[in-house]
Amino acid sequence: MAGLWSTISAALPVTEAEFILDFSETIEPSVVEVLTRCRRQLYSGRCRWMQDAQIILDLSWEKLNTGTWRDVDKEWRCVYSYGCLFKVAALCRDDASADTAQKAVRTCDMGLLMGASIMDNILQRIVRILQREVVKRNYNEGPCDGVGVKKMKMDSVLVPVVLQALAVPRVCCPSLERFKTDYLDSQKPVILEQTIDHWPAFKNHPWSLEYLQAVAGCRTVPVEVGSRYTDENWSQALLTVNEFIDQYIVKNTTGLGYLAQHQLFDQIPELRDDILIPDYCCLGDGDEDDITVNAWFGPGGTVSPLHHDPQRNFLAQVVGRKYIRLYSPKDTDKLYPHQSQLLNNTSQVEVESPDVVKFPEFANAPYLECVLEPGDVLFIPVKHWHYVRSLELSFSVSFWWS
Repeated sequence: MAGLWSTISAALPVTEAEFILDFSETIEPSVVEVLTRCRRQLYSGRCRWMQDAQIILDLSWEKLNTGTWRDVDKEWRCVYSYGCLFKVAALCRDDASADTAQKAVRTCDMGLLMGASIMDNILQRIVRILQREVVKRNYNEGPCDGVGVKKMKMDSVLVPVVLQALAVPRVCCPSLERFKTDYLDSQKPVILEQTIDHWPAFKNHPWSLEYLQAVAGCRTVPVEVGSRYTDENWSQALLTVNEFIDQYIVKNTTGLGYLAQHQLFDQIPELRDDILIPDYCCLGDGDEDDITVNAWFGPGGTVSPLHHDPQRNFLAQVVGRKYIRLYSPKDTDKLYPHQSQLLNNTSQVEVESPDVVKFPEFANAPYLECVLEPGDVLFIPVKHWHYVRSLELSFSVSFWWS
């Protein structure tokens, strides 16, 4: 582990004086003192700061989980990230076990998920170092929590029949002007064909379970547990990508789980490098930094209930197929949105098995539908209602833009 610690320490500031801790009065002096003590121990070579690092993590975790997330002061998120950094240093300084390296990766991931960027995103740089170590150990010693993907049983897929009269129109590589005139300005859904075939996710690094394990298997990510977010038993869990694949895709013995989050590509830049922002987003009002990129990965059978989003959406299908149904915002009154503020963008209706007695007008709502194939990009206009069901193992990427 000496070589690993040498590589990690090289990513840190050279001297204690260059390791800046600058906080406002928002952070109590006692917390700053503990941070300062950890920094001093780090540069003095004394490996006794694990307890102090845990104190920092416990205090900041309480702040992060008090009230709503948007009200959490960014400085407390920074404190949490510093706590993760000091814990990783304490873990890796002397302990040479593979288990310790995995714990350090998880600690970095928690900082990337819950904290804020510090010291030029040092946690991202360190987790890459640690990930290389974990992958190397797994290669030399055999995978510790890897998944035998060849054991996965692929069930036959029943693909819905889409009537031509109800099909979302398809167009191959329209010009920017044609897309704007025919679809963007008129707010009409359309499937764009052959517009993402050049992505590395199709060419250089074709996405598969094996590839996902290779670049992210040891990384800890949030997972949505349940077939849809409106179910009473829906919940969230933190799992490594390998654990998620093993439990919800290969063995599939614990119900349905879905990896759906906008931070995945920030957390794992190797995957972000495999996709590109669609050129058509340049027709929006903002710049590239204003586009929200979301990952959607999970087994067949997972469902996004009928809902609408506050921005335009390009839904790009990379792996597998999805059945999608779309309704115009003009027919919202026939879709029976939930009355609660939290779910007022979501319909109460089970789209493919509606209760016609409870929701009689739903049958009168016109819709379009499609089966989204790998390489397809569906344009969903703002406020358009859409229902999505994965027909098989699926990996999609959505781009929300204004």
